[in-house]
Amino acid sequence: MSVLVQFSVVPLGQGASVSPAVAKALRIVVESGIAYKATPMGTVLEGEWDAVMAVVKQCHQEVLKSSERVLTSVSIDDRKGMDNRLEKKVASVEQKLGRELKK
Repeated sequence: MSVLVQFSVVPLGQGASVSPAVAKALRIVVESGIAYKATPMGTVLEGEWDAVMAVVKQCHQEVLKSSERVLTSVSIDDRKGMDNRLEKKVASVEQKLGRELKK
């Protein structure tokens, strides 16, 4: 059984652009092999609880290396008996809407 975890890691006091920190975190996500989707406001991971949470922790710690303060937000969707929800959740909404959403 897998969980969906949406998270964002934001360094504080680094100026207006956080893209360098986001790139460091996403490198960890990509190299982890865990299923993910990057969005403008955060990243969604799908996988086993311990593996997903370990990636979030690694991302937080990596960004903290170059910042005095880091704010990490995490939202967890844990639904029994469901897998491949990165795709299925959006497809379900599109089916009910009767059209594809922008990607």
